[in-house]
Amino acid sequence: MNNMEYVAAQMNRFIQMQIQGANLPDSEAMEVADLFPAWAAGKAYTVDQIVKYGVNQDNETQLWKVVQAHTSQADWTPDKAPSLFSKVGFDGDGTPIWTQPLGAHDAYQTGDVVKHKDQKWRSTCDNNVWEPGVYGWEVQS
Repeated sequence: MNNMEYVAAQMNRFIQMQIQGANLPDSEAMEVADLFPAWAAGKAYTVDQIVKYGVNQDNETQLWKVVQAHTSQADWTPDKAPSLFSKVGFDGDGTPIWTQPLGAHDAYQTGDVVKHKDQKWRSTCDNNVWEPGVYGWEVQS
């Protein structure tokens, strides 16, 4: 590893430590999902620690929150161990939690359903970057 790679690795680790210590709400954590450390086997995890593992239905990085302290094993991946991890960014029935789109590449499309401020909303337009309740959304019953 050359000096530049070493500095980049150190900077990445520093950012991961800052992110973990920030205790971000799920919606904000999802906005910076790629900055979280990747899940690894043989690592001791504590409750509320967040790791990235796999992708969600939108093909974006999936975050997982540790719900029970443990030392991970190869066959205890977050997607296979619901007693150890919970998906970040989804409510109890699997509805995605609304996050502010960063641009056209992740804007909501007509028919997308999200959870925001304890209500479910359906997008009524394509390329929707507005917050539910402002424009382009209707409350779902």
